[in-house]
Amino acid sequence: MIAQQISFVKESLQAAMSAGAAFNMNPTVILAQAAFESSWGTSVLATGSNNFFGLTAYGCSNEYWHGGKTRLESDNYALDFRRYDTRRNAFLDFARLIRNNYRIAWQASNNPEAYAREIAYSLYLNELKGDNREDYRHSLVENEKVVRAIMAMM
Repeated sequence: MIAQQISFVKESLQAAMSAGAAFNMNPTVILAQAAFESSWGTSVLATGSNNFFGLTAYGCSNEYWHGGKTRLESDNYALDFRRYDTRRNAFLDFARLIRNNYRIAWQASNNPEAYAREIAYSLYLNELKGDNREDYRHSLVENEKVVRAIMAMM
């Protein structure tokens, strides 16, 4: 466990708890996924757009995402990602997405290993873009253990 991981959990715990309560989802798996997707809160999307989950700017705006976008470009792609006004709204929008679109994973969120398996092998990941489902699953499981250990220290 490193200082950045501890800081990320401390700064994100309330947002994860709010999202978990609002959408009946385990906050530790929400934090584990945010940690993976945002490199423990250090990614450009996390620091510049409060986007801790790498959510693209597709779909209609909603109660948590008001339509703001951030464009990221690389040699391989240019994509618009969601920009959030607060960390809390990013976490709430993510939990809403999981509940509405990935029901099997959502139903398994109280079992971190089952959740990781279901989300990793769902349409949430796209192997055509280089995602490795087994590495993703393993990373979520390991991150969730780190999150729980940090929470136990707090």
